[in-house]
Amino acid sequence: MKTCLAFLVLLLQALTASAQQTELAALLKKANVPGMQLVYTKEGKATAYTLGLRKADSPQVLDAQTIFQAASLGKVMLAYTALRLHDKGLLDLDKPLLTYYRYPRLAQQASAERITARMVLGHTSGLPNWAQNPLEAGWKTSALSLKYAPGDCWNYSGEGYVFLQKTLEHLTGKSFEVLAQEEVFKPLHLAHSSYVWQARFNTNAAYGHNSAGQPTEIKRFAEPNAGFSLLTTAADYNAFLMALMTGQGLKPATARLLITPANAANRCSTPATATDPYIDWGCGLGLVMTSRGPALWHWGDNGDFEGFFLAFPNRRESVVFFTNSANGLTITDDVLRLFFGPGDYRAMQWLAEAK
Repeated sequence: MKTCLAFLVLLLQALTASAQQTELAALLKKANVPGMQLVYTKEGKATAYTLGLRKADSPQVLDAQTIFQAASLGKVMLAYTALRLHDKGLLDLDKPLLTYYRYPRLAQQASAERITARMVLGHTSGLPNWAQNPLEAGWKTSALSLKYAPGDCWNYSGEGYVFLQKTLEHLTGKSFEVLAQEEVFKPLHLAHSSYVWQARFNTNAAYGHNSAGQPTEIKRFAEPNAGFSLLTTAADYNAFLMALMTGQGLKPATARLLITPANAANRCSTPATATDPYIDWGCGLGLVMTSRGPALWHWGDNGDFEGFFLAFPNRRESVVFFTNSANGLTITDDVLRLFFGPGDYRAMQWLAEAK
C-alpha cells in the first residue's frame, strides 16, 4: 500500500510539473521571451524548468547549465558577503565606510562621511543608481555626488553597492570575484557562478534579447561589479537562496538582518502609494507582506536579461527565474500565481508605481 501511495504521489508531481512547463511555455510565447530557467522549491524539494532558446531564431536550446546574466540579483550576494565579513569582525555595519576606505569618487563631500554599510544595503545611502553608464570607460573615475541626504529615504543605488564592494576589497586586499568565490560560491558549491567572464562560459551562454525579441551581444565582463555582472544559473542561485532562507553561513543574529526591516523603503522621489505599507527593505533584499504571508524578494534587470525571486522562509517555499529578455519581468505575477497560487504578491506593483 505504501509503495502504491508513493507512486501516486510521484505521478501527481510529474503531471503537475508537466502542466506548469506547458503554462510557462505559453507565458514566454505571449511575452516574446526566448528562454527561461526557473527553480521552484518547497520544503527542500527543488523542481527545475528550462524552456526555450539561448538565441532566438537559432537551434541553440538552453539547458540547466546555460549561463545567464543575473543583473541586480548579484547585489544580494554582495550583501551576504558583507554580512559574512561582519561576522568575522572585519566590517561594522554602522561605521562610516569612508573611515575604512577613502573612495576617490566621493571626495570633498561632507555628507558622504555619514554613509554606512547598513545604509548601502538598505538603499538609503543617498547615492544615485548610476552616475553614468557603468559600462563606459570613464565611469570608474567619474565624480559621484549624493542625490539625497544619507539615511533620509530609500533610493535604489548600484553606486552604493559598488562603494561597499570597493570598501570590502580594500579591507581584505582581494578582488570581489575572489571574495565571492571564498564567501559564497565555494561554501555553497555554486560551480557555475562568477562575477567575471570565464572561458568555460563560451560554449553555453545565453544571448540577451531586446523587447522586440532581437538578440543582443554577449557581454563578457572583465571586472567584477556587484551591481550587475553576476553570471550564473537558476540552479546555482536557488542554492544560494536556500542559504538565505535558513541563514546558512551566518551567525543567527546576523541572519536575522536578512528578514528584519532595516528601513520602511519610503522612496525619495515617489509619493506614497497604496503598496508602500506592504514593502520594507532588509540588509540587502526586499521584504514584502503578500496575501500569503511575509516573503523575501529581489529583481534583476540588465536591459536584455531580467530575473526575479520570491521566497517564503516560514514555508520553505520559493521561486527564482532568469530570462534572456527585456520582457522577462512582465510575466512575474503570472509565474508567482502559477506556483504559489492566487494572491497579491505586490512586489512588481510596487516597482511599477515608481515609473
